[in-house]
Amino acid sequence: MRAVLLLALLLQATGTLAQATGSTAFCLFPVPADGGVQRWINLGIVQYVEARNDDVRIYYGGGNLGSGHEARIPVKSREEADAVLSRLRRSAALCAQPVPGGSP
Repeated sequence: MRAVLLLALLLQATGTLAQATGSTAFCLFPVPADGGVQRWINLGIVQYVEARNDDVRIYYGGGNLGSGHEARIPVKSREEADAVLSRLRRSAALCAQPVPGGSP
């Protein structure tokens, strides 16, 4: 009986490992609204992030000749900027995790 239970658990674990992962290519993160329109940036195309005492700047979608964009998240202190960076890291990590139930 134990061998059957162990085999069932191993098969279930194998299925979990074979699940599709989340998408780091399409990983949305909210940024402050612009003109009343809520915006999200795709973390998969972020090039770099600057943390300052008054804002966090996220540079994304760049190409040649300065064609990139930037999103600014206002903060009141360096500690708040670090908290925004932590949220960015958590969001990116969640996008890389397996999707429950496999791929759609």
